[in-house]
Amino acid sequence: MGKLPKYFYQREDVLKIAHELLGKLLVTNFDGLRTSGRIVECEAYAGTGDRASHVYGGRRTTRVEPMYAAGGIAYVYLCYGIHHLFNVVTNVAGTPHAVLIRGIEPVEGIDMMQLRTPSRHIYQLGKGPGKLTRALGIHTIHSGYNLQSRELHLYDDGFVYPENKIIRSPRIGVDYAGDDALLPYRFSIEGNKSVSK
Repeated sequence: MGKLPKYFYQREDVLKIAHELLGKLLVTNFDGLRTSGRIVECEAYAGTGDRASHVYGGRRTTRVEPMYAAGGIAYVYLCYGIHHLFNVVTNVAGTPHAVLIRGIEPVEGIDMMQLRTPSRHIYQLGKGPGKLTRALGIHTIHSGYNLQSRELHLYDDGFVYPENKIIRSPRIGVDYAGDDALLPYRFSIEGNKSVSK
């Protein structure tokens, strides 16, 4: 138990990593304020051959450059000019795989999460990728952050969801990706109230 080690992120199989991220804690500790939530929903993005990925076709921009780093750092981008979306970069340097965290069940610092977001109900705080970053205080300035840091990391407390509660389905909001939009790259916990609709 403890922070997820670098080798966890630097494995080749982004789908396996996404599956194993379910149940882990996403932790922030900014200005001495610790908040955390248990991951209940995420999506895998499989690099330059995945039409749903920001790096499809080998695209490289300043924004996506963190995805080309060795796994174990954050990739945070702005969606629709308002939502800061948090991704875990995986695989080795030069292979831009990532896992978007879409839902967390709040665990620590719930009062602080409620101050940061208008979503007052506990299950709404981390229901969706834009809500969870707001609740945890994550912004685009954290893109490139080392996930071994005290301020931002993922933690294994030994909790594991039963396999029969894990659902695989197509990713959300990637209709532009053609056949790749149908790939079962989304992982979520059946019946969990913090899973996005």
